[in-house]
Amino acid sequence: MLPSKLAALAHRRSITALSLHQTPWPPSSEHVPLSLMADKCKSMNQLKQIHAQMIITARIGDTFAASRLLNFCALSASGDLNYALKLFHHTHMPNLFMWNTVIRAQASSLNPLAGLLLYAEMRRRGVTPGKHTFPFVLKSCSNAKSVRCCEQVHAHVLKFGLDFDLHVANGLVRGYSVSGGLSDARKVFDELGERNLSIWTTIICGYAQNDSSEEAIELFDGMVSDGFEPNAVVLSSVLSACAQSACLELGQQIHMYIEEKGIELSVILGTALVNMYTKNGSLIKAKQCFDRLKEKNIATWNTMICGLAVHGHAEEALGFFRKLETEKVPPNDITLLGVLSACCHAGLLDYGSEIFHSMKRNYGIEPNIKHYSCMVDLLGRGGRILEAEELIKGMIWKPDVAIWGALLSACKECGNIEVAERVVKEIHELDPQNHAVYVILSNMYAEAGRWEDVMNRRKGMKEGCLKKTAGWSLVDGDG
Repeated sequence: MLPSKLAALAHRRSITALSLHQTPWPPSSEHVPLSLMADKCKSMNQLKQIHAQMIITARIGDTFAASRLLNFCALSASGDLNYALKLFHHTHMPNLFMWNTVIRAQASSLNPLAGLLLYAEMRRRGVTPGKHTFPFVLKSCSNAKSVRCCEQVHAHVLKFGLDFDLHVANGLVRGYSVSGGLSDARKVFDELGERNLSIWTTIICGYAQNDSSEEAIELFDGMVSDGFEPNAVVLSSVLSACAQSACLELGQQIHMYIEEKGIELSVILGTALVNMYTKNGSLIKAKQCFDRLKEKNIATWNTMICGLAVHGHAEEALGFFRKLETEKVPPNDITLLGVLSACCHAGLLDYGSEIFHSMKRNYGIEPNIKHYSCMVDLLGRGGRILEAEELIKGMIWKPDVAIWGALLSACKECGNIEVAERVVKEIHELDPQNHAVYVILSNMYAEAGRWEDVMNRRKGMKEGCLKKTAGWSLVDGDG
């Protein structure tokens, strides 16, 4: 390794030599070995040694050789993005491959918008983007979840005539989908004259992840009609849509398709299948699928625990939780929320309190407002109204309407008007137009025979122009 001053001198000489050439040096046979060595690097220490040799031999000005160094620094798991950026900024005339490499690396970094800034700098320098550039720029938009950035990049895609390139279009659909611009994603999709499996997968996943289950299922039908064979990613998304929209029949058909085609049940696909069955109340099938999975993660366990709890099978849910602990699978906050929910359904106040108060100590999980809400519900069902009220007051977060509502429901069940009046006051401050709480309190007065308070409350509601919202029902017309 040369001393730093000598290395700097060598680097300056290489820049001077480069300035004499208007075009980058071609990768001659003399330069190839160091470039190949850069491709075979295993660590940054090895790469720095090759970088030093390139500086010493004045080969660092060769953009081909520099691009191989940059590729490892920017994209390898053993690389160093900061080092890559320094190398890039010291390159006199970076080629398009180098621009694409650093944009791609920044798009996947903790600061994805830096990829967009690099693209803007590239355009300022007059470098024309290619069809490989925009997918990386759009990945920056996706990871930043910025629909405005997607729109701006989309304009550039149109300007350079790449709107029908399927790889670029796929990036646009994904960028819009994850940024809340689902209608724009659909417009890009609909305008494509040709589609491939990736495009279909992206648009279906986009609708499923945005809780538009009916549209996701409709698109799935269209994909199959066009002769495309769904992959595991599409099937997972459609199963998720079936879970959201209570389409058990379609979910069962997909399950049969998976078995007929011999598709392996990965953790993601298996969990999606279990989730579909639990959400549709088919708990026996859910347990069968769960037991057949070769590999499970915490999301799989949570699906079973929470699904059983929601459907009132509290003891079975707690049984799965105990099995999870036996198998040394660390629970997360969702797991414990499912356990508390099961305790609420079964009225297991002591066990639920033990879990709640040991979350930080035993599992290293700080209770959030959802855990507090479950605990308030559990205490309320047990008639411990004042304790539930004190628990809310002791939270580090500001209580919301939902948690006060849980306490109000408990007050109604126990006939505790004193606490109910305080709760209604709190809810009124958060949501002045919430009429339902006044109706509940008025009914509580009536049940207690406090008719004067009933009249005063109803008078107050009329003066406040509060009206009860009309009820409505949903009837499935398909039989």
